[in-house]
Amino acid sequence: MDIEDVEVVERDVSRETIEEVPPKRLKTYKEKDPVKHVIGQTKVLAIINQKGGVGKSTTAINLSAALGEMGKQVLLIDLDPQGNSSSGLGIEKSQVEHCVYDVLLNQTPVEDVIIPDVCEGLDVIPATINLAGAEVELVSEMARENRLKDAVGSLRGKYDFIFVDCPPSLGLLTVNALVAADKLLIPIQCEFYALEGVTKLLDSMKRVKSLLNPSLDIYGVLLTMYDGRTTLSRQVVDEVRSYFGKTVFDTLIPRTVKLSEAPSYGLPITQYDPTGKGAQSYIDLAKEVIIRG
Repeated sequence: MDIEDVEVVERDVSRETIEEVPPKRLKTYKEKDPVKHVIGQTKVLAIINQKGGVGKSTTAINLSAALGEMGKQVLLIDLDPQGNSSSGLGIEKSQVEHCVYDVLLNQTPVEDVIIPDVCEGLDVIPATINLAGAEVELVSEMARENRLKDAVGSLRGKYDFIFVDCPPSLGLLTVNALVAADKLLIPIQCEFYALEGVTKLLDSMKRVKSLLNPSLDIYGVLLTMYDGRTTLSRQVVDEVRSYFGKTVFDTLIPRTVKLSEAPSYGLPITQYDPTGKGAQSYIDLAKEVIIRG
């Protein structure tokens, strides 16, 4: 057998292997596992930063999963057209019949869109590429800023925490998240220009607070991609702590290869590398979130 024959065999084997693993069927909300505890007041938190690549989706996935494993009922709403939170939890978008776009623009009941029990205690409202056109389509809609708030309102009392993974912009999707949320969780990466753009986000928050959502405030600031070996990371931590004070979480999310790899396997870090420092950091963060209430 020559080299070309070997390559053909290898390709055939890989093709068979792929075909043998059918995509996992998505459950409907009616099939959701029963909740085993009494749910108190629901906390709705928008995970937001207008800069991209700061760890919003990573935090949305891993904090939600960690809280779910601690016995909380969590709903994660993927409001980013890139759909990283959906794919990062292993949701096959070709199987998604309805997404958050349908809730915002087609008046689809929110229960018809929820995918339950994606992980222990964690349900997801997914995003697909359809959401990319929502910014433009919402412009001409009545009560356009309140679409997400109206949908989330019916879910209060069913979840301990509802997280909204926001797009890296300050458009209408993000405004919907600001109106729907009780408070904001702001990830900031420990890199140069870390605070760049945060002032613009805070200005938007103040405008929404004064006009549309008087209770909106900062829940917490999370420092991500921390590398204790570099002077820059330590300087950024000091700078952010002096700027935001007690709202900054004690937990620092480290820069690790495992945290970067986990989404490609469709798993939260607590399942992909449960003993690693990335998993431990999100478990510590979840404990802080529970204490803050």
